[in-house]
Amino acid sequence: MDVSLQKTITFILFIGIGLLLKIKFSTKAEVVGIKKIILNLALPATIFIALLGIKVEADLLLLPLLALLLNALLFFVFPLVLPILGIKKNSSNYRTAKMLIPSLAPGLSCFPFVLEYLGDSYLAQAAMADLGNKVFVLMILYVIAMNWHYKIQQKKAQSGKAKLKSLGIAMISEPVNVFIAAALILVGFGINMESLPFFASETLSRLSLLMTPLVLLYIGLAVNIKKNQLVQILGILMLRAGFVIIITGLLLLVTGISLQKDILLMLAFSLSACSFWPFAHISAVDAAEADETKKTFNPNYAISILALSFPLSTILILGILSSGNIFTQPTSIFMLGGVLSIVGFGLPFFFYKKSKTAEKKEIINKNMEISTGETS
Repeated sequence: MDVSLQKTITFILFIGIGLLLKIKFSTKAEVVGIKKIILNLALPATIFIALLGIKVEADLLLLPLLALLLNALLFFVFPLVLPILGIKKNSSNYRTAKMLIPSLAPGLSCFPFVLEYLGDSYLAQAAMADLGNKVFVLMILYVIAMNWHYKIQQKKAQSGKAKLKSLGIAMISEPVNVFIAAALILVGFGINMESLPFFASETLSRLSLLMTPLVLLYIGLAVNIKKNQLVQILGILMLRAGFVIIITGLLLLVTGISLQKDILLMLAFSLSACSFWPFAHISAVDAAEADETKKTFNPNYAISILALSFPLSTILILGILSSGNIFTQPTSIFMLGGVLSIVGFGLPFFFYKKSKTAEKKEIINKNMEISTGETS
């Protein structure tokens, strides 16, 4: 069996184990404990190692800019269609989807397959492109999340200086941000993981190893997708996939890129699953709003998006990379993007129409029962 496919099965098994462990985690506090380990230990260590491993190459600087442009397009354009899919504008679900949809997690859903099908050199290009995505999901989305938090909780009365101060305190109090700042300072001085003392690098490496299994287990433990929510989220994710595939096709037409492996890399990277890091920002805001009745985000909805995003992205990436040269032609790319977009729009619409019909029938039946009872 293909190594990449085996890795995918492993990831899905971890989510399945999390689902099975639900009966052992009887209280919400136990699940929250795992989340705190992820946010305060495993995630900071993983980010720290990733940032220290960045090697900026002048001839590849365009790649992170393209990734950042894709993030921005998804952030500004995609939310326009969310109300059509049944998500009320400016609701907690709307803001949650707007945070997660433009984020990418190539490390879990893209890199293993790029390495297997395209080779080391293309993995290096994918890692370089991920630099732009990291800037977006770690820094830009954090600032956006905090701004939304201040607006929703009506903290606009603060002066600009006070708001900046409270934002600074919030950033410093988060281990993730402390580790990011430390890593950027070390990178500036030319220090990498090999330069660190063995005890420090070994501790960080072992903490980082916890990241993937804990995240997948947590998704399995925390996910609770309702039937109507399942159809809605699946439609959103398929529409997202169709959107990025069409954008990739347009970019190919404009730039004239013809190398088959370059095209496959662009498709695989853009189809990466939603990132866990925006969920870290959502969790931080949710913790700050523990005593508030009005919430900025819906963490349960975020978990549901993550739970469905990973397997869908894996199936699409694996299918494209294993299909040879079928999806290296603009015609095939636009056809795939169009089909996914139509299905993405159609699923929620069909389910909504079906559920409305069922509701009408139920009301008619109740009215008939009442009418029959009165007559008799």
